[in-house]
Amino acid sequence: MEDGIVIVISGPSGVGKSTICKEAVKRLNNAHLSVSVTTRPKGEGEVNGRDYWFISKEQFQQRVSEGSLLEYAEVFGHLYGTPKDKVEEALRAGKTVILEIDVQGAKKVKVIYPAAVMIFILPPSRKELAERMNLRARENAQAFEKRLNEAGAEIAVAWQYYEHMVINDDLEQAVKEVVQIIKQSIGEKE
Repeated sequence: MEDGIVIVISGPSGVGKSTICKEAVKRLNNAHLSVSVTTRPKGEGEVNGRDYWFISKEQFQQRVSEGSLLEYAEVFGHLYGTPKDKVEEALRAGKTVILEIDVQGAKKVKVIYPAAVMIFILPPSRKELAERMNLRARENAQAFEKRLNEAGAEIAVAWQYYEHMVINDDLEQAVKEVVQIIKQSIGEKE
């Protein structure tokens, strides 16, 4: 069987990446959503192994030392990484592997997998992103402001590194666009 392809989906916090990724996997044949490891605490309703693999900083550092992470980064005080073995296993099985990762990690993945398809999810506006982030209410005002400023920096960098920009103004439309980009990338007909 042919090797699969890597699809990188990034975007600022609160833009709807997780929802778009999960929907895309449902609508694509042979797609696999990579589950990242993280040191951040498990959120309400999150399931270990489905949303993230929640591990300690020591366990994370062990994985870094072993070289078992494809990429990793510190984001807002927590460590996130992509398990290399799971991605390689899915690629060998011919799957379309979707990585929902930040811009830092995406740049590293593009070096390892030059054929990776890079998709960045944009908010319709800064105001809309602020409202979405506020609805999530995961942090205090200072952390909120930091995330919002970081989003601007991420978007600026994304224009340099990503081939595809999708505005998530209408969720269904954004999912359709992402699925269409992936299908075109893997040569699948509509």
